[in-house]
Amino acid sequence: MDSIFDAGIECMDPDDRWKLQSERLVSLLERLRRSASPYWQAKLQDVPAVHDIDDIALLPFTAKSELRDTYPFGMLAVPLADTVRVHASSGTKGKATVVAYTAADVEVFAEANARCIAGAGGVSSDVMHNAYGYGLFTGGLGLHYGAERLGATVVPASGGNTSLQVRMMADLGANGLLSTPSFGLLLAERAEQEGVLDDIRRTLRFGAFGAEPWSEGFRSKLEAAWGGIDACDIYGLSEVMGPGVAGECRQGKGALHVCEDHFFPEIVDPQTGLPVGPGELGELVITTLTKEALPVLRFRTGDITHFVDRPCSCGRTLRRIARLSGRTDDMLVVRGINVFPSEIEAVVLQDESVSGHYRILLDRRSTMAELVVEVELAGQGLVGARQGVAERLRRALMDRLRVRVLVEVRDPGSIERSETGKAKRVFEITA
Repeated sequence: MDSIFDAGIECMDPDDRWKLQSERLVSLLERLRRSASPYWQAKLQDVPAVHDIDDIALLPFTAKSELRDTYPFGMLAVPLADTVRVHASSGTKGKATVVAYTAADVEVFAEANARCIAGAGGVSSDVMHNAYGYGLFTGGLGLHYGAERLGATVVPASGGNTSLQVRMMADLGANGLLSTPSFGLLLAERAEQEGVLDDIRRTLRFGAFGAEPWSEGFRSKLEAAWGGIDACDIYGLSEVMGPGVAGECRQGKGALHVCEDHFFPEIVDPQTGLPVGPGELGELVITTLTKEALPVLRFRTGDITHFVDRPCSCGRTLRRIARLSGRTDDMLVVRGINVFPSEIEAVVLQDESVSGHYRILLDRRSTMAELVVEVELAGQGLVGARQGVAERLRRALMDRLRVRVLVEVRDPGSIERSETGKAKRVFEITA
C-alpha cells in the first residue's frame, strides 16, 4: 500500500543529485556571506571559495555549544521578523538551544516528514495517531505536518492519558502510529489492559518511531506487541530541523534514507574530524542545504553510524545511514571500558523472557564503578525462571561488553513507564 512521496527527488540519478546539492551549497554560502549576522561574518571569514559539494571539507564544523553561546538568536541568518516559528530543545544537558523557521523552512519540514512516513508505509487515506509531544519539542508538529502533507487524517494525541489514547486508536481505526518507541510499547500494554488491543491490531499497519535510541530487539518486541506491524525508525535533531532528516523504509529496515537534497551527510572520525573509510563507524555530520532561518554548516551531531552503500529494494537512490550505534556524549566508561547504552539494549532485548522495559544504573559510590542492568520479566509465568534469566543475561552482557555487569530481574510491570516524552534509561548513582 505504501508509495514513494516524491519519486523525482527520492529516485533521482546520483549525478543529478550531486549537481543539485552543489548548486544549493554554493547558493547557501553566498546568502550567508551577505548576511548582516556577526556570527556568520566571523564563521566564514577565512573560508575559501567553494565550487561544488566536493569542497564541503573546506567549511568549518559547527558544534551545539555555538547555539548556546549565541542564545537565543545569534545564529539567525535572516531578520527575526522573517521567521514564523521557534522550537527549542529540552535543555536537559545545559542551556536550551533555540531554533527558528521561515515559512519555507516549515514547508521543507513537512515535506521531509511526509517522505519518511510514506517510506514507513503511510498513504493519504490513512488515519495517523500522533503521540509525539506537541509544543517546543519538534516531534509533534514535525510529524503532524508531515502526515498532513501526505494527505492523511491526523489525530493530535500528544503524550499522556494512555487509556484515552488507545480507545481513540480503536474507535478511529488508526492505521499508523507516530511516537517514541518506548511510548509505542506502553500504548500496546495499555491497549491490552483496556481490552482494545485486538481492535487496534485489525487496522494498525505501521509506525514511525524516533526521538530515542532503540535496538533491533526492541523493534521485534514492538512489532509483535501490535500484531506484526512495520516499525520504522525516523531520525532528526532540533538543531538541524527536527524529525525527518532520515527515515527507514519498510522494505529496507536497518538503514535510513537521508533526505540529502536538504541535509548533506558526512561521517567523520570523532577525534580527528577526518572522513572515515567506506563502511566505517564515525560521527554523523550534517549541512543544511536549504534551511533559511538557522542553517548549520557541518554540524557535529554526536551520533555514531556508518554509510550503507548497497542499493535498497524500494528504489530510492538517497544515501543511507545505518541505525545509530550510540552517541559520543552518551558513552559510559566502566572500569576503563567504553560502553554504549545501545549495546546493552541490543543484548537484553534479544531475550524473549524479558519485556521491552529496562534501566541501566551506573553506581559510582565505590572506588570501582559498578554497572547494574534492571530488566523485568515478560509475564507472570516466567517468575520461576528469574535466576536463569539473570545468569543468561549476565553471561551475554559480559561476552558483548567485556566488563562485569550485575543483572537484576524484576517482576512484570515493575519498572516505571514514562507517560510523556522520551524514556529515561540511564541513571548515575553518586551518593
